[in-house]
Order: sequence, then C-alpha cells, then structure tokens
Amino acid sequence: MISITEKTLQDLQFPTVLETLSAICNTDIGKQKALEITPFKDKESLMEALLQTSEYVSSFQNNNAIPNHGFDAITHEIKFLGIEDSFLEVGSFRKIANLSSTVNFLLNFLRKFHDYYPNLNNRGARVELTKDIITMVDEVVDKYGEIKDNASPDLLNIRRDMNAVRGKVNQSFGIALTQYNSLGYLDDIRESFVQNRRVLAVLAMYRRKVKGSILGSSKTGSIAYIEPETTLKYSRELSNLEYEEKEEITRILKQLSNRIRPYLELLIEYQNFLSDIDVIAAKAKYANKINAILPTITEERRLFFRDAFHPILYLSNAEKNEVTYPQTIELEQENRIIVISGPNAGGKTISLKTVGLLQLMLQSGMLIPVHERSETFLFDRILTDIGDNQSIENHLSTYSYRLKNMNYFLKKCNKKTMFLIDEFGTGSDPELGGALAEIFLEEFYHREAFGIITTHYSNLKILANELPCATNANMLFDEKSLEPMYKLVLGQAGSSFTFEVAQKNGIPYSLINRAKKKIEVGKVRFDKTIATLQKERSKLEKTSSTLKEEENKAREESKKMESINLKIKQKLESYQELYDSNQKTIYIGQKIEDIAEKYFNNKNKKDLIGEFLKIVEIENSKRRKATAKETKVIAEKKKEVIKEVTVQVEEIRAEKKAKKVKEVVEKPKPILKVGDRVRMFDGKAVGSIDAIERNKATVNYGLFTSKVSLELLELVEAVKK
Repeated sequence: MISITEKTLQDLQFPTVLETLSAICNTDIGKQKALEITPFKDKESLMEALLQTSEYVSSFQNNNAIPNHGFDAITHEIKFLGIEDSFLEVGSFRKIANLSSTVNFLLNFLRKFHDYYPNLNNRGARVELTKDIITMVDEVVDKYGEIKDNASPDLLNIRRDMNAVRGKVNQSFGIALTQYNSLGYLDDIRESFVQNRRVLAVLAMYRRKVKGSILGSSKTGSIAYIEPETTLKYSRELSNLEYEEKEEITRILKQLSNRIRPYLELLIEYQNFLSDIDVIAAKAKYANKINAILPTITEERRLFFRDAFHPILYLSNAEKNEVTYPQTIELEQENRIIVISGPNAGGKTISLKTVGLLQLMLQSGMLIPVHERSETFLFDRILTDIGDNQSIENHLSTYSYRLKNMNYFLKKCNKKTMFLIDEFGTGSDPELGGALAEIFLEEFYHREAFGIITTHYSNLKILANELPCATNANMLFDEKSLEPMYKLVLGQAGSSFTFEVAQKNGIPYSLINRAKKKIEVGKVRFDKTIATLQKERSKLEKTSSTLKEEENKAREESKKMESINLKIKQKLESYQELYDSNQKTIYIGQKIEDIAEKYFNNKNKKDLIGEFLKIVEIENSKRRKATAKETKVIAEKKKEVIKEVTVQVEEIRAEKKAKKVKEVVEKPKPILKVGDRVRMFDGKAVGSIDAIERNKATVNYGLFTSKVSLELLELVEAVKK
C-alpha cells in the first residue's frame, strides 16, 4: 500500500507543480481536481493514468486530435435535481444538453479511434452513451436557451393570443399618439416607456385633457407619462396572458425536471468524466512544456534517471532564458545509497529534490522530463528531511525536530522506501551529530532502503566509501573560478572547498592559515586530497567534453567526404559510359562515312545497301546479348549524363558558332561558281554546286540534291579550271 505524507509533498514542492497544472485546466472543476492530485495507492490505477496522459500527448502530433471537451459546470443543477419537487430554470437545461452533447461526441470519437487512444477509450467505456437527455431538452428549449412555442399546446395558444393583443396595443397606441399630437398636447419626444409599458409624453398643462392612466412624470414635472385609455384595456389583457404564460412555463419546466431527474447519476458521471479529461489534457500540456515522457516502469529494484530536469527550475529558467543543467542518477540493489558532498550553492539539494519530485510526479500519474531510456520502479514510501526544519509551533530546535523526524524514518524505513535527507547530521555538535548520523545511515543501509543524502561530514563520506552498496558523489566545481558546474559525478566524494571559497571571497590568507592550524592536520589533508581529486576530475571532464566535440566534428567531416567521393565516383562512371557510347557512335559514323565515299566513287547501290545492312546486323547482335535490365540502366544513366553535359555542350556550340561567324566576317567571302565543292557553315556533308540561280545554289550530295542560299555555304575546294 503506497503511503506518502503531506510533509514529503511540501518538502519536494509538489503543490507548486499542481498549481501550474491547475492553471492549465480549462474548467473550474478540473482546476480543483488538479490541486487535489496525490500519489496513486495501487499500480493498476497509476499505469492507467500514465498511459492516458501519454496517449493525450501523442494526439498533439497526429492528425486525429482529441476534440474540445470544455463544459459549463452543472454542480448547481445537480444539487437542485437531487431535491424532490424542485425544478430548474430554462438556462440550466441548455447547459445540461450541451454537457451531454459534448460527452456523446467525445465518446463516439474515442470509440472510432480506439487504436490510437485505447486507455482513454477504456475510461470513456465506463460512461453510458445516450441521446435521451439531449432529445428531451431539445423538445422544450431552443438553442438560444428559450422555451419553444410548441413546448405545449397551451403555451402555443397563449403566445398566439399574446401576439394578437400586442398588435392591438400598438394599433390603439398609434391612434392615440396621432390624435393628441395633432392637438399639440405632446412634448417633442412624443412617447416613452414606463414600467415596461408604452406611454404618451404629455405636457403637464394638458394632462387632464388626455384620457388614460398616469404612470409617472419627468424629474422637472413638465411631462406626464400617460397610458391612453384605449391601450390600457389591451395592456391589462396582455398582463393576464403574460401571467398565464409564466405559469405554463413553470409547469413545463417542472415536467422536464421530473423527466431529467432519473438521469441524475449519469449527469454526475458526465461531469466527472469531462473534468477528468480536462485534468488529463492539462497533464499532457504540462508534459509538452517540460519535454516530459513516460519512462519504463520495472518490477526490478532500479531507479535510473538519465538527463533528468527539475521541472519547476526548468520552467523558471526558461522564462529567464537561462540554462538548466540535467542530472543523471542511478540507484539499484548493488548501489542503493548515494552520499552527495561538495560546497554549498553547487546544486546538491536541487539534485536530491529532482529525484524525489520526479518520482512523486510519476507516482501521481504525470509524465516526467527525463531521457527516453530512463527507468524506475514504484516506492511504497518516500521519506524526506529537507530545508530548515525548526518547529516554532512545537517549540523544537532544528536538531530536536530532525531527531524526531529520524525516529519516524526508523519506524517506516524498509526496502520499498526511498529516503532523501538534505544536510544530514547538522544542527548539533559536528562530532557527536556526525556519529549519530553515521549510525542512522548504517541502519537505513541494512534495511535495504534506497536513498540520497547531502552532507559536509567526512565520516559519512568515509562510510559511503566503505559500504559495498553505497557510493559517494559530488557536484563538479571549476578549480580556477570556484564556480559550480552543476554536474553530478558518481564515485567520488566532494570537497567543501571551505578555505578555497573563503580565500576567493577576500578573507586574508593569514587568517585562513590560522584556521587551518586550529583543526586536525589529518582532516585538512583529507579535505585537501579530496579537493585535488575533484580538480583532476573537473579537468578530465573538460578534456573529455572537448575530445567528444572534436570527435563529432571529425565524424561529420568524414561523412561529408564520403558523400563527395560517392558523387565523384558516380560522375566518373557516368562519363566513362558516355565516352564508350560516343566512341561507338564515332565508330559507326566512320563506317557510314566510308560506305558513303565508296558509293560516291562507284555509284553501286547494291554494295551500299549490303554494307549498311551488315553494320545494322552487327549492332543488333550486340544488342541481343545485353539484357533488358542493363539496357534500361544504361539508358537512364545516359539520360542523366546527357542532362549534365547538355548545358556545357550548348555553351561550347555557341562559342564555336560565334567563332565561325567571326572568322567568316573577318575573311573575305569567295565567289562561288558551278562545280565548286562546298558545305553549309553548321554542317559536315560536302557536295558540289550543279547550278546557281537567284542567289541560290543547287548542291549535289551524291544521294540527293538540295537548294541552299549562297550566304549559308562555305567553299571547301574550288573547281579546277
């Protein structure tokens, strides 16, 4: 059975966390519930609460966000429905209907997305889904919170009569207004409202000439407010109908209240369900703010909080744009007690409080800001002795109070307990108090309790070093500036840096030396040894940190080089394939050029076709040998390479073209004659001019002839005379 005292909650500032959580809730009931959160008594309920919060956190990242679950509290309505023969006002029914509608919508959503939110759906499955309440209210009350005309046949008739009478009131008043206004009996404002009734603004001197009932006068007495006699009759009739309407509405509301009353327990359940979801949502939003997760909860006796943040400190520092340093703390059966030592203001108490508060939060169904590989188990008790414990009410000194507290620890401490003691042993004579503290620590150790203590006492540091399942720890200090580094290091006791800190704060060196002589030489040497070890440890930490940074940089550079090498290799392969392809094209082109020249000389078409077919057959036989996959790969690579080089090729072509044009401009153009061998400026084929007509030449290429403008031709070889 889990039992954690109010003192422990206060010592670890748990109420501060609850206040932050309460502020995030949307409803007043949710806010109150958040303030009343305490650690769960059993593991099953705790795991359900943790998983519900974890599922809600996941809804922030996926597309199936949990719908709005805000509601107006119906606590007043629930109280009235519990009283026999009482009835609710019309606005209350609208609130009840809205609450029911919100619950139904949320329950349907959770059922639909059961795979995403199984634990939230299990919570919803305990609530009955019904539209009866909404239907009953909607029959009587409209969406604006007014009673519908057709809520009952009698109400419908009454309101029809009222509308008719209102028409007569307005008509008769209009006639009277016109009549007396034409006679000049009315003031400039002509009319007004008194007691919610329409009246004529009659000048005081004519008030006896206007028939009707005087309902009042102006402050100065210059105007009398009179309801005309003809209107008065209809007004009385309207008042009677309004009274009948009110009575009928009361009857309808009583009837509706009696119909809703059997659902009282369900309405209580609805409100509880939505307020529970409100608290779960607040826990999820708080988890998001502090980057909290659900660590592994094991049956094995092991607490391992990696990169743990103190949530209150984390949020406070975030507001000030200051850094919060995480701590990594491990407790297990073979290492179940940690003794933290070192100078004040180094972060010892915060480290101790971080472990306690995070364990409390977790056992209260809240996610905690630790690394995802963290794990812990559940304690039956968390015992604390933190801060100034002087009891003014009980007239106890600090030491007396602490002894009383230690007595309670001795009664309750067992292997399912975690104890957290700040400044263990202080408040009495250092030698005597230290000896008693040593005995307490041995007792807690033999009971196999898990615990963290902070101390300046050397005997406790020595004891932690001697006990097999206990360990020393210290908060790192910068050996030069003597500033805290806020990093907890296990395995080594910490020096209090008493004399070093005193020297840094301007205490004369001669006084410090005199102080050193006042105490045992052995203690000074012991503290000095610890300080030296701690300085060495600090140096190693800095060196390790620098090496790690260098290693990370080298790894990143190596990755970049690998990536560049891979790209270069791919490009080289692509260029090689393109080169091979171009060589093949050049080879085939050369063959065709040879065949064309042969044909030019012998004009034998049969040989031409035979040679050409021979080349085609050779290439096709090569193609058949290549697999379809290889062909596809080659084609794709070719395409990529061609894309890459196209731009460069185009640039080279443009340059060449510009060069040729320049050369043509610079050289005097020869006059072309019939028989000259020529070619086009941007072509390779050479032909002879058969005829020239109107600046156009008929060029014979052997296989075909073409008419080309003389300006586009360049001379290859002039005709021999």
